[in-house]
Amino acid sequence: MAERLSDVTISEHDNLDAALVACAGGDRQALRGIFEREAGRLVAVAERIVRRRDLAEEVVQEAFLRIWTHAHQYRPDRGSARGWIYAIVRNRAINLLRDGRREHTVEEVEALMDKDAADEVMAAWHNLDRTSRLHECLHALDGTKRHGILMAYVGGYSHGEIAGRLCIPLGTAKSWIRRGLASLRECMA
Repeated sequence: MAERLSDVTISEHDNLDAALVACAGGDRQALRGIFEREAGRLVAVAERIVRRRDLAEEVVQEAFLRIWTHAHQYRPDRGSARGWIYAIVRNRAINLLRDGRREHTVEEVEALMDKDAADEVMAAWHNLDRTSRLHECLHALDGTKRHGILMAYVGGYSHGEIAGRLCIPLGTAKSWIRRGLASLRECMA
Protein backbone atom coordinates (compact mmCIF):
# COMPACT_ATOMS: atom_id res chain seq x y z
CA MET A 1 0.00 0.00 0.00
CA ALA A 2 1.63 3.24 -1.12
CA GLU A 3 -0.29 5.52 1.20
CA ARG A 4 0.37 5.24 4.93
CA LEU A 5 -2.73 4.96 7.11
CA SER A 6 -1.28 7.34 9.67
CA ASP A 7 -2.75 10.14 7.57
CA VAL A 8 -6.15 8.46 7.19
CA THR A 9 -8.89 8.11 9.78
CA ILE A 10 -10.20 4.57 10.05
CA SER A 11 -13.91 5.16 9.73
CA GLU A 12 -15.24 2.58 7.30
CA HIS A 13 -15.35 -1.21 7.39
CA ASP A 14 -12.91 -1.58 4.48
CA ASN A 15 -10.37 0.59 6.24
CA LEU A 16 -9.83 -2.11 8.89
CA ASP A 17 -8.61 -4.33 6.06
CA ALA A 18 -6.27 -1.58 4.89
CA ALA A 19 -5.12 -0.95 8.47
CA LEU A 20 -4.15 -4.59 8.92
CA VAL A 21 -2.22 -4.50 5.64
CA ALA A 22 -0.46 -1.35 6.88
CA CYS A 23 0.31 -3.04 10.23
CA ALA A 24 1.87 -5.94 8.35
CA GLY A 25 4.06 -3.33 6.63
CA GLY A 26 5.17 -1.84 9.96
CA ASP A 27 2.85 1.18 10.17
CA ARG A 28 2.39 1.82 13.90
CA GLN A 29 -0.15 4.56 13.26
CA ALA A 30 -2.40 2.02 11.58
CA LEU A 31 -2.31 -0.09 14.75
CA ARG A 32 -3.07 3.03 16.79
CA GLY A 33 -6.04 3.73 14.52
CA ILE A 34 -7.40 0.22 15.05
CA PHE A 35 -6.89 0.60 18.79
CA GLU A 36 -8.66 3.97 18.96
CA ARG A 37 -11.60 2.66 16.96
CA GLU A 38 -12.06 -0.80 18.46
CA ALA A 39 -10.41 -1.00 21.90
CA GLY A 40 -13.49 -0.01 23.92
CA ARG A 41 -15.65 -2.65 22.29
CA LEU A 42 -12.87 -5.23 22.50
CA VAL A 43 -12.51 -4.66 26.25
CA ALA A 44 -16.27 -5.12 26.61
CA VAL A 45 -16.12 -8.42 24.69
CA ALA A 46 -13.20 -9.66 26.79
CA GLU A 47 -14.89 -8.53 30.02
CA ARG A 48 -18.00 -10.56 29.18
CA ILE A 49 -15.76 -13.63 28.98
CA VAL A 50 -13.31 -13.09 31.86
CA ARG A 51 -15.74 -11.07 34.03
CA ARG A 52 -13.09 -8.71 35.37
CA ARG A 53 -12.18 -5.34 33.88
CA ASP A 54 -8.47 -5.57 34.75
CA LEU A 55 -8.14 -8.98 33.10
CA ALA A 56 -10.13 -7.80 30.08
CA GLU A 57 -7.71 -4.90 29.60
CA GLU A 58 -4.80 -7.34 29.85
CA VAL A 59 -6.43 -9.58 27.24
CA VAL A 60 -6.85 -6.66 24.84
CA GLN A 61 -3.25 -5.55 25.35
CA GLU A 62 -2.02 -9.04 24.53
CA ALA A 63 -4.39 -9.19 21.57
CA PHE A 64 -2.98 -5.97 20.12
CA LEU A 65 0.53 -7.36 20.41
CA ARG A 66 -0.66 -10.40 18.47
CA ILE A 67 -2.43 -8.21 15.90
CA TRP A 68 0.81 -6.28 15.39
CA THR A 69 3.00 -9.36 15.07
CA HIS A 70 0.56 -11.46 13.03
CA ALA A 71 -1.14 -8.88 10.80
CA HIS A 72 0.63 -10.47 7.83
CA GLN A 73 -1.49 -13.62 8.39
CA TYR A 74 -4.81 -11.84 7.87
CA ARG A 75 -6.54 -12.89 4.64
CA PRO A 76 -9.57 -10.85 3.51
CA ASP A 77 -10.89 -13.79 1.49
CA ARG A 78 -11.32 -15.80 4.73
CA GLY A 79 -13.37 -13.23 6.63
CA SER A 80 -13.65 -9.63 7.72
CA ALA A 81 -10.87 -7.73 9.42
CA ARG A 82 -13.17 -7.02 12.36
CA GLY A 83 -13.97 -10.72 12.71
CA TRP A 84 -10.27 -11.58 12.66
CA ILE A 85 -9.48 -8.98 15.34
CA TYR A 86 -12.38 -10.01 17.57
CA ALA A 87 -11.46 -13.70 17.22
CA ILE A 88 -7.98 -12.91 18.54
CA VAL A 89 -9.47 -11.16 21.58
CA ARG A 90 -11.98 -13.94 22.21
CA ASN A 91 -9.30 -16.62 21.95
CA ARG A 92 -6.97 -14.71 24.29
CA ALA A 93 -9.77 -14.33 26.85
CA ILE A 94 -10.66 -18.01 26.70
CA ASN A 95 -7.00 -18.98 27.03
CA LEU A 96 -6.73 -16.78 30.11
CA LEU A 97 -9.73 -18.54 31.66
CA ARG A 98 -8.33 -21.95 30.93
CA ASP A 99 -5.41 -21.12 33.20
CA GLY A 100 -2.81 -23.33 31.68
CA ARG A 101 -3.42 -26.51 29.74
CA ARG A 102 -6.80 -27.60 31.15
CA GLU A 103 -9.31 -28.14 28.39
CA HIS A 104 -12.69 -26.57 29.18
CA THR A 105 -15.30 -25.14 26.90
CA VAL A 106 -16.39 -21.56 27.44
CA GLU A 107 -19.69 -22.85 28.83
CA GLU A 108 -17.87 -25.10 31.33
CA VAL A 109 -15.64 -22.25 32.49
CA GLU A 110 -18.65 -19.94 32.91
CA ALA A 111 -20.54 -22.64 34.83
CA LEU A 112 -17.56 -23.14 37.17
CA MET A 113 -17.29 -19.38 37.75
CA ASP A 114 -21.05 -19.15 38.46
CA LYS A 115 -20.87 -22.13 40.85
CA ASP A 116 -17.90 -20.63 42.73
CA ALA A 117 -19.69 -17.29 43.07
CA ALA A 118 -22.92 -18.99 44.21
CA ASP A 119 -20.96 -21.07 46.73
CA GLU A 120 -19.35 -17.88 48.07
CA VAL A 121 -22.76 -16.22 48.51
CA MET A 122 -24.26 -19.23 50.29
CA ALA A 123 -21.14 -19.69 52.45
CA ALA A 124 -21.49 -16.09 53.65
CA TRP A 125 -25.11 -16.79 54.62
CA HIS A 126 -24.29 -20.07 56.39
CA ASN A 127 -21.25 -18.62 58.18
CA LEU A 128 -23.18 -15.68 59.54
CA ASP A 129 -23.58 -15.92 63.32
CA ARG A 130 -27.04 -17.40 63.82
CA THR A 131 -27.56 -15.35 66.97
CA SER A 132 -26.80 -12.05 65.25
CA ARG A 133 -29.44 -9.47 64.51
CA LEU A 134 -28.39 -9.43 60.84
CA HIS A 135 -29.02 -13.18 60.52
CA GLU A 136 -32.41 -12.78 62.18
CA CYS A 137 -33.39 -9.92 59.87
CA LEU A 138 -32.12 -11.66 56.72
CA HIS A 139 -33.90 -14.87 57.75
CA ALA A 140 -37.18 -12.93 58.01
CA LEU A 141 -36.97 -12.07 54.30
CA ASP A 142 -38.38 -14.27 51.55
CA GLY A 143 -35.65 -16.70 50.41
CA THR A 144 -35.39 -15.31 46.87
CA LYS A 145 -35.17 -11.72 48.10
CA ARG A 146 -32.56 -12.72 50.69
CA HIS A 147 -30.57 -14.51 48.00
CA GLY A 148 -30.77 -11.43 45.73
CA ILE A 149 -29.44 -9.17 48.49
CA LEU A 150 -26.63 -11.60 49.28
CA MET A 151 -25.77 -11.85 45.59
CA ALA A 152 -25.54 -8.06 45.37
CA TYR A 153 -23.62 -7.37 48.57
CA VAL A 154 -21.53 -10.52 48.99
CA GLY A 155 -21.10 -11.66 45.38
CA GLY A 156 -20.92 -8.17 43.86
CA TYR A 157 -23.47 -8.98 41.15
CA SER A 158 -25.19 -6.18 39.26
CA HIS A 159 -28.98 -5.96 39.21
CA GLY A 160 -28.96 -7.32 35.65
CA GLU A 161 -26.83 -10.32 36.62
CA ILE A 162 -29.10 -11.04 39.59
CA ALA A 163 -32.18 -10.85 37.39
CA GLY A 164 -30.59 -13.24 34.89
CA ARG A 165 -29.50 -15.75 37.50
CA LEU A 166 -32.84 -15.69 39.34
CA CYS A 167 -34.80 -15.72 36.04
CA ILE A 168 -36.82 -12.63 36.94
CA PRO A 169 -37.32 -9.28 35.18
CA LEU A 170 -34.72 -6.59 35.87
CA GLY A 171 -37.30 -4.27 37.44
CA THR A 172 -38.39 -7.04 39.79
CA ALA A 173 -34.81 -7.67 40.89
CA LYS A 174 -34.29 -3.98 41.57
CA SER A 175 -37.50 -3.61 43.53
CA TRP A 176 -36.90 -6.79 45.56
CA ILE A 177 -33.45 -5.60 46.55
CA ARG A 178 -34.68 -2.07 47.31
CA ARG A 179 -37.59 -3.38 49.43
CA GLY A 180 -35.41 -6.02 51.06
CA LEU A 181 -32.86 -3.40 52.09
CA ALA A 182 -35.64 -1.19 53.47
CA SER A 183 -36.93 -4.16 55.50
CA LEU A 184 -33.40 -4.87 56.74
CA ARG A 185 -32.89 -1.25 57.81
CA GLU A 186 -36.19 -1.29 59.63
CA CYS A 187 -35.45 -4.63 61.30
CA MET A 188 -31.92 -3.60 62.31
CA ALA A 189 -33.07 -0.28 63.84
